Amino acid sequence: MNKNITIIGSGFSALAAACYLAKKGNKVTVYEKNNTIGGRARQLKKDGFTFDIGPTWYWMPDVFERFFGDFNKKPSDYYDLIKLSPAYQVYFGKLDFVTIADNLEEIITTFESIEKGSGALLKTFMNEAQSNYNIAIKDLVYRPGESPLELITLETAKKVNQFFSNISKDIRKRFKNTKLVQILEFPVLFLGAKPSDTPSFYSFMNFADFGMGTWHPKTGMYSVILAMESLSKELGVQIKTNANVEKIIIKNKKTTGIQVNGEIINSDIVLSGADYHHTETLLDEKDRQYSEKYWSKKTFAPSSLLFYVGFDKKIENIEHHSLFFDVDFDIHASDIYDNPKWPDNPLFYASFPSKTESYSAPDGKEAGIFLIPLAPGLEDNEEIRARYFDKIMNRFEFLTNQKIKENIIFSKSFCVNDFIEDYNSYKGNAYGMANTLLQTAFLRPKLKSSKVKKLYFTGQLTVPGPGVPPSLISGKLVADLIEKHEKHESII
Repeated sequence: MNKNITIIGSGFSALAAACYLAKKGNKVTVYEKNNTIGGRARQLKKDGFTFDIGPTWYWMPDVFERFFGDFNKKPSDYYDLIKLSPAYQVYFGKLDFVTIADNLEEIITTFESIEKGSGALLKTFMNEAQSNYNIAIKDLVYRPGESPLELITLETAKKVNQFFSNISKDIRKRFKNTKLVQILEFPVLFLGAKPSDTPSFYSFMNFADFGMGTWHPKTGMYSVILAMESLSKELGVQIKTNANVEKIIIKNKKTTGIQVNGEIINSDIVLSGADYHHTETLLDEKDRQYSEKYWSKKTFAPSSLLFYVGFDKKIENIEHHSLFFDVDFDIHASDIYDNPKWPDNPLFYASFPSKTESYSAPDGKEAGIFLIPLAPGLEDNEEIRARYFDKIMNRFEFLTNQKIKENIIFSKSFCVNDFIEDYNSYKGNAYGMANTLLQTAFLRPKLKSSKVKKLYFTGQLTVPGPGVPPSLISGKLVADLIEKHEKHESII
C-alpha cells in the first residue's frame, strides 16, 4: 500500500497492527504516551524484583504461534515458554485447595475424586468446549465485526442454542459440587462478564484452560512485548515514547494526522490502539461515533486493585498462580456488575513468578502480585488501598497457614486512578468491554470510523474482545481492513 500510517499506543494490539501494516509496505510510526512501550503490559523493577504490571496469564499459545507465523517466525525465536505444572491452584478454605494439573487426564481424575461421576461429565464438556474453540478461535474471531452474517456458518448454526443460554446455567446443570462449578466458571472471567451473562458458546475458554494449559514466558509477559518490538523494528516500524497524542487532526471529514506534544504530525491513516472512548475525545464531538450515553450503558470488564510485593523469604503452600475463592463468588460479582461498590469480602488472585524462575526475585526472596477485581469507576484513594491490602494479607496468612506480613520488604499498588492516568482507561477499567451476547462481534465498537475517513481502531474495546490473544487478533483484523479499504478506494 505504501502509506504513511500513524499508530496511537503501543500495547499488544497496536504492536501487532504495526507489524502487519509494515509487512504490507507501509511506513509505520507508533506514538506511546508513557516512557516505556507495552500499554497495560508494562514492567515494574524495584530492589532486585521484577513484576509484570499487567497480564500474567499466557493462554492460547496457538494464537501467539499464528501471529509470529504470519512473519515466518516462531515465539521461540524471541522467548522461551515454560508450561506450568501444576497450572494453578484454587483455595476454598484454610489449606483447603484444589490443584489443577497441566493435563486433562489428571484434571478429570481430580474432578472425579471430588464429585463421583463428574470425571465423565467433564470429558464430555471438554469435547464440546474444544469444538467451540475450533470454531471460535480458529475462525470466527478472525472476522472484522462488520456484519452479523460473519457469525452465520454451518458450524455456528448447529450451536445457535448456545448463544441463548449461559455458561453458569450450562455448568450447573452438570456439576453440583460448588468447588467444581467455581473452577469451571473461572476462565470466562477473562472475557470480562459474569458467567451468568456469558453465552454457553464461550466454553471454549475452558478448553483454553484445561485443554491447552497455562504457560509462562521466561522473564515474564513483558518478554512478549519485547519480542513484538523486535519484530516490528525488523519490519521497519519506528516507535516513539513520551509522545502524548493530544488531538487527531480532521479536514473535510478525513484525518490528516495527529498533534503530539504540541507538534502536528501528518499521515495518510491514523490507527488508535489506545482506549477507544479516550481516542474519540481527541476528536470534535461531531466527529465521534459514540456518545457518552452509549459508553455509560455498556458492560465493562472489571477494574482491579493490584499490589506488587517483595518478600524477604520464600512463601509456602502456594503455586505460581493461585486463586482465592473462600468467600461468596456471587456477592463479589454483584458488587462489580449489579450494584457497583467496594466488596466487603473480595475474591482475589495471587501470582508468584519467582516460584517458576529466579529472574523476578533475589535469591531466597519471593515476588508476589495480588489482584482484586473491582467495578470500574469506584472511588480510589490510598486509605482504601491500604485497608484492602491488610484484608487480603490477613486472609492469605490464614488460608495458607503462615505469617508473611512481617516479611514484606515493600508494596506498590495500582488501581482505578492509575488505569485512568497511565492508560486513559474508561472509568479505569482494566480489561476493556465485556463479551456479553449484546457486545459480541458486530455489536462491539467498530474497527473503522463511520464518521471520519482514514481513521481506524484496534484493541480490547473493539473486536474480538478483551485479553492478550484477542488483542493480537485485533491488530491483524484492523490491518487487513485497512488494506481492503485502501485497495477499494484506489480502484474507485
